[in-house]
Amino acid sequence: MNGIALAAGGFAGTLLRYWLGEAIPTLGDGFSLGILIINLFGCFALGVLFAATPERWSTPPQIRLGLGTGVMGAFTTFSTFSVQSADLLRTGHAVTAGLYILLSVGGGLALSFAGSRLGRRPRRGQEEAAS
Repeated sequence: MNGIALAAGGFAGTLLRYWLGEAIPTLGDGFSLGILIINLFGCFALGVLFAATPERWSTPPQIRLGLGTGVMGAFTTFSTFSVQSADLLRTGHAVTAGLYILLSVGGGLALSFAGSRLGRRPRRGQEEAAS
């Protein structure tokens, strides 16, 4: 069952990354806005997913595995980010490369934190039940 969850999630994440990557244009000097958005959203989504523990959200482990490792693992792409950063540096776009790296890493950390905070919030109805 874990293999099916991983495969289905990986398939979905790959398609999502491809479609969004195609839909969001690359800026004039090679700055890949699509990969930046994909990676930042993935950081936020993983933060939510891993902070939303099974005690808070009754999510079966296979669903968490399929969404986390499968979908988000295939959706986000550190290797593409690294290659694009190196290409920007190699082609003389050092300022753009620095901005891309800063936004990706800093934004990724900030959104991971925000997602984990959101994932720890009690669901509606749990707040009243706890009171």
